[in-house]
Amino acid sequence: MVLTLPAHPDHVTDRLHTSGLLAELAHGLGGPFHYLLPDRFDSNLAAFRTVLDDAGVEGRVHYAKKANKARVFIDRCATAGAGVDVASLGELREALGHGVRGEDLVVTGPAKAESLLRVAAQQGALIAVDALDELDRVLTLGLPRPPRVLLRVHPAAQPNSRFGLGEEDLDEAMRSCAEADGQVRMEGFGFHLSGYDVQQRADLAGELVELCLEARVLGLQADRISIGGGFAVDYVPADAWTRFLDRQHPGDYHAGKEFTAGDFYPYHSPVAGAEALRGVLAARPARSGPTLAERLREAAVMLLLEPGRALLDRAGASVFTVQGVKDREGYGIVTVDGTSLSLSEQWFNSEYLPDPRLLPAHPGRPHPGRPHDGAPYRASIAGASCLDSDLLTWRKIAFPSRPQAGDLLVYPNTAGYQMDSNESPFHELPLPPKVVIDHPGAAARPRWRLDH
Repeated sequence: MVLTLPAHPDHVTDRLHTSGLLAELAHGLGGPFHYLLPDRFDSNLAAFRTVLDDAGVEGRVHYAKKANKARVFIDRCATAGAGVDVASLGELREALGHGVRGEDLVVTGPAKAESLLRVAAQQGALIAVDALDELDRVLTLGLPRPPRVLLRVHPAAQPNSRFGLGEEDLDEAMRSCAEADGQVRMEGFGFHLSGYDVQQRADLAGELVELCLEARVLGLQADRISIGGGFAVDYVPADAWTRFLDRQHPGDYHAGKEFTAGDFYPYHSPVAGAEALRGVLAARPARSGPTLAERLREAAVMLLLEPGRALLDRAGASVFTVQGVKDREGYGIVTVDGTSLSLSEQWFNSEYLPDPRLLPAHPGRPHPGRPHDGAPYRASIAGASCLDSDLLTWRKIAFPSRPQAGDLLVYPNTAGYQMDSNESPFHELPLPPKVVIDHPGAAARPRWRLDH
């Protein structure tokens, strides 16, 4: 049986794919490219803000910039007055340069460089302190105005996490802030939590609310908590995902490559994006007492969020041109004009699973010498490098017809962490450019511009 995993239907991208624009871009740009739909980013941001409003919770959304390097999303944050989560001096400068105010930045990441701490403090950014020695460096910056900090808490539910202050270090950090004689503004607490468990996130958030109350007794401001990101994206329908996990086996992949369910991102999530935030706010920490939203309101604690992938849901795709097709026993290998460096899951011993869409350069034209019998043509997708392991898709995708040189392959919904996390100019291949398509459904002919 042919194994498929189609992405959720999307009439906007369907219209874009049939407009002829992608073929023109592939020709004009001379290689693979990513297209971006910033309107979708705006909608996702608005959805998170609506959930906060519905719950009566004061909150701020900070876009996790590491999820995508495109400038246009930072522009949208600046326009909408949203915050940005940065983890390097380069990211901080990029955000400031595109109009995001310093006080709207949250600086995360472990063991921050001295230069990053100094510029962040000078610009009034909120610094998530991850260790005692980092707090010591913040306290000795000697700037005219006190740096703003959050203390990052080590999650007891994930004891192997390398992030956050343990219980003893946290107590010492709170005392240091209280005794700093105005050299620092300790505004609250945060955490880094892996995974997408709604209850686990609510439980830890509830603990942080209690920590804020304790910190206020010491004379600290402590009026906000950050619960980071971890809001899943729902890529594929539930029945397709269940069927895929039940039936996938090594024979579905080139070279019999083996994957287990645990190797994959959860491409279906029944609660995703802003609705996952709604679930966190409605949950009862430790499964008892008031909801998290009620506790936040009662304690007058602001909620900070740092979603990345969830703000980029359906906001972009990756486009490759077929360079050649090689027939093997029972399937084929399609080689495209890019590499798996532009589809990041492959570099984490995993696979980006939503089916790519084939856009024929000449629909209906049979391949010379190879008549099509109407059955799906199964093929894995390889990159243009000389590495045997350079496959964009190990799985044998069921195409409606045999791909041909010049056809396009569109990988859907790749804006969140997929399209540029690991890209490099390997083989002197240029990095795929990003093309911004504004309001793709507003006109018969979509308009585009390069991301600058």
